[in-house]
Formats: sequence, structure tokens, C-alpha cells
Amino acid sequence: MTDNLKAIVLAAGRGERMRPLTDTCPKPLLPVRGKPLIVWHLEALAAAGVREVVVNTAWLEEQFPAALGDGSRWGLKIHYSMEGRDHGGALETAGGIAKALPWLGECFWVVSGDIFAPEFRFDAQQARAFVHSGRLAQLWLVPNPPFHPRGDFGIGADGLGLADGTGPDGQRWTYANLALMRRELCAGLPPGTRAPLGPLLRKGMQERLIGVEIYRGRWENVGTPAQWQALNMDAPPASA
Repeated sequence: MTDNLKAIVLAAGRGERMRPLTDTCPKPLLPVRGKPLIVWHLEALAAAGVREVVVNTAWLEEQFPAALGDGSRWGLKIHYSMEGRDHGGALETAGGIAKALPWLGECFWVVSGDIFAPEFRFDAQQARAFVHSGRLAQLWLVPNPPFHPRGDFGIGADGLGLADGTGPDGQRWTYANLALMRRELCAGLPPGTRAPLGPLLRKGMQERLIGVEIYRGRWENVGTPAQWQALNMDAPPASA
């Protein structure tokens, strides 16, 4: 199989809404259907030809190397970007990506370690198309879940993201925390800077450099103990 791009799995968050489960276990390491939530992503990345993955960590970060090792059991090489050790806590999404850039290439996959999207495929052909597109990012969006009814972004007729307002479909959609990104998007942030991703995405959309598409496969943002329990019981998750 042709190698895919590298990837970063975002796993540094505290998971406040998942307490008390996350008082002793980082949310991406909570078991879902017999294996840690983050392992679903590692298996999918490996199956798609990804060979190197960065996992950024902060909360209870020593548990990640202990649980995942060097990644060799999945045919991966895992690098750990330890924000807690190096900076005293999580750097938020853009800051975490900026810190991890030395391990990532010009373009790379981004996925949050606390979502469940078992049907998503990190398609190598789509990754190659993105590399040649010149765009700063390609985002996957999902129908708005109950806990986020207003959504995040609109979709233009040209397939580009709209930060303000809705597209021709009259809708706004929720960012699925699945993306392809170019290092330029976060490269202006000095390593160690705390910074959210949203403002950078909105700026990129204003510059017409962010592509978007709808993902209609199964997708869950595992946000509360009730959602986690329902997912393990294969029942519809409770609203956050």
C-alpha cells in the first residue's frame, strides 16, 4: 500500500464534561467497544497507509505511552508531543498542532482523539489531491448534533467554507474534528503558544483557502458519561 500522509491525533484535553471518568483516565483512553477510543483512529490510520502519528498530550499524559507504546503493534511510529511536561498544560488545538509541526510534513491529517467515527477513511488519494490543491485545510462537517444546534460553518457553492452566514443550502454545519491541514495554517504560532483553531480557520475561509465537505457516516462526539455508556451499549447517545 502506498504510504499516506502523517497524522496528529489530538488528545491533550481535560475532558471536564466526562468527569468523574476522566479524573483517572484521559478521555481518548476510555474503552469503547473493547478498545480505547483513540485506538479506533490508530487502526484506521494504519489501514489507510499512514505510518507516522503524533499524539499530543497534557492531562494524565504519562498514561498514553504506557497504553500505546511506540505504535509498532499497529505498524505505526508514534511521537508524543507532551504539552503538560513542556508547558504545564494543554495548548489548545492550534497551539498543539504548532508544537507538533517538527514531526509533521507539509500536509497532514488531523483527528480528535475523543470522537467516534468508525466508518471514516483517511483516504490516501484524497490526501494527495489536497497536497496539490494549495488550500490551507480540508474540513469534514457533520449535521449539527443536539448539543451544537447552530453549527460552525456554511458551505459555499464552490465547496469552500463560509465562516459567516449560510451557503446555498441555507444551513450551517458542525466541524467534525476531522481534517487535512497544511503546516502554513499554524506555522505562525511560536511553539508553546496557547491558541484555539477556530480563528485560524475563519481567517482561512475569508481568504477562500479552506475546503469543506459533508461526512454522513456514523459520528459521535463522546462528551458525557451518559454518551459513553450509550455508545458501549450500542444505543443512541444521550444529548449533552
